[in-house]
Amino acid sequence: MAQQINMVISIPLYQYPPLIPGTLIKRYKRFLADIKLTTGEMITAHCANTGPMIGVCTPGSPVQVSLSNNPKRKLAYTWEMIQVNDTQPTWTGINTALPNKVIKLALEKRLFPELAGQYDRISPEVPYGKEKKSRIDFLLTGENSLPIYLEVKNVTLSQGNVALFPDTVTTRGQKHLQELMAVLPVAKAVMLYFINRDDCLYFAPADQIDRTYGQLLREAVEKGVEILPCRFRTTPRGIEYLGLAEFLGEIDGKR
Repeated sequence: MAQQINMVISIPLYQYPPLIPGTLIKRYKRFLADIKLTTGEMITAHCANTGPMIGVCTPGSPVQVSLSNNPKRKLAYTWEMIQVNDTQPTWTGINTALPNKVIKLALEKRLFPELAGQYDRISPEVPYGKEKKSRIDFLLTGENSLPIYLEVKNVTLSQGNVALFPDTVTTRGQKHLQELMAVLPVAKAVMLYFINRDDCLYFAPADQIDRTYGQLLREAVEKGVEILPCRFRTTPRGIEYLGLAEFLGEIDGKR
């Protein structure tokens, strides 16, 4: 009698709706992408990523799109991910509307041991900073612990197996680091980097792109801001949390 084998299939933290495969023709005007579906149909999809998308918008690359049934949308399709890295094909999520949704799910499930037992309530988009003109992505509070201000940044840029942020000069990102430092020591401050690809084991600031950001990040670490470079695996099935990448103070520190 053949032995029965029980296979355990992990359930993604976030599950995509049914996706449609295609090939990227071009991305333009920041918010638009022309894509040829495997059916042969040519579509224009919404690109929910305003950055330069260095290395993750190469024409001819396999992509996946979702289809909305909302009749009020101008573009029914949304570009969700692209396959990169010819030697080790890797899906990279490019929809910047998703990371905060995924992090909220992860916080609700208490997936980050670095924050375990330190919060009971999760409050998104809370005003803070100078004259309350900024909003923190998440404020985590508990009865017997300091409040935690947690900012989320989406990361798709890489060099080898090192994930890098930012992929463009970001005065907004610089401001976020300064505001996180300002809440210390009466609160905890956490910068969470959502590494939206599973081929990176390390994380470092992209000094070659924004040296000021890199300097501020190292200053923030010295002053007590916690850095969580979180690795995620993105596939057409969904998004899984893989744990932390190793933080390198600079790209030259790569092992």
